[in-house]
Amino acid sequence: MIAPFSIARLPRIEFGAGGIKKLPDLIARYGHRVLLVTGQRSFPESPYWPTLLTALEKAGIHWAQVQITDEPSPQNVDDAVHQFHDQGFTVVAGIGGGSALDAAKAIAGLLPVGDSVMDYLEGVGPEKPYHGPALPFIAVPTTAGAGSEATKNAVLSVRGPNGCKKSFRDDQLVPEYALLDPDLLASCPAPQIAANAMDALTQLLESYVSIKANPFTDALAESGLKAVRDGLFAWYANGEDAAAGRAQMAYAALLSGVCLAQTGLGSVHGLASPLGAFFPIPHGVVCGTLVGAATRINLVALRERDLNNPAWRKYAHAGDLLYGRHFPSPEEGHAALLALLNEWTERLNLPRLSAYGIQASDFPHVVAHSRGSSMKTNPLVLSDAEITEVLQQRL
Repeated sequence: MIAPFSIARLPRIEFGAGGIKKLPDLIARYGHRVLLVTGQRSFPESPYWPTLLTALEKAGIHWAQVQITDEPSPQNVDDAVHQFHDQGFTVVAGIGGGSALDAAKAIAGLLPVGDSVMDYLEGVGPEKPYHGPALPFIAVPTTAGAGSEATKNAVLSVRGPNGCKKSFRDDQLVPEYALLDPDLLASCPAPQIAANAMDALTQLLESYVSIKANPFTDALAESGLKAVRDGLFAWYANGEDAAAGRAQMAYAALLSGVCLAQTGLGSVHGLASPLGAFFPIPHGVVCGTLVGAATRINLVALRERDLNNPAWRKYAHAGDLLYGRHFPSPEEGHAALLALLNEWTERLNLPRLSAYGIQASDFPHVVAHSRGSSMKTNPLVLSDAEITEVLQQRL
């Protein structure tokens, strides 16, 4: 028997090298005034930028630009909404990494409304119900990690000792189109490849073992894990197989976004929220540096408390998929998975938490703020001591 499950709205997906050429026509479907939300440098300083602007001009499309220079804040969103609320934009296109896409998603949701995003952030302020309407949003990722092109949530950060990392979330925020062109990933530097790829891997693994996983998302997560296996280091090494590696990782990141949108995540992302809010540590670095330790703690807890949990078998199968071979017992699959995650963390030079000023004395504050929505879909409930051990292993 297959247990009942539901799949929430997904974007239309356009995938393939050279796909950026389709963007002007997609924009034109929604009118002739587009707000372009980009990162600071990677796309605006690429040859694709003047080509896009020329095509927009030829099509008679007016544009304005918002640049996101770091993980997006509520202030970034509110400033853009205040500036452009009454200027008649008909569509928003986000072109960049997860930060640019999350900011663009929130801006698209609020341009017609004119409210502050603080009115809608989960766990912050009044949490007003969002009624929309949102402007049509086209997501064009230039990295392969966050999967924001496939989700309904815009993650915004306020950094500092009393900071927060919260989502503005609604089905109306799902992009109309996710336009994935692996060629746009070619300019990513090695540290960014490492952090983003491990973000995608972590999202695939955590959604695979989530308590809300289902056969539909399992099939996608398994496909994504194989794509990471085949693509990550081909892209990272930047050799003759780099183009194929970029395509595999763009696909893996997309699937990671689809899966997390349906199933939620786990303890790594539970910890990523306070760590990213309280310290200047990039989200992908958090994922890459913690996923091995978090998986180990989950497996120890499952062995001690819940051997019948589906995650026990799934972790073993993840080891099979990432190695490309079948291990005779779950324990051997688990050992292989842990060895591989630790090996990749070192091979990709992912820094430890202490590199960002995090100390053991900070752990209670981090753990106390880690039990958000992601922690609630972890395969089992972890104690504060177990969550602390995850941090300790990567200090």
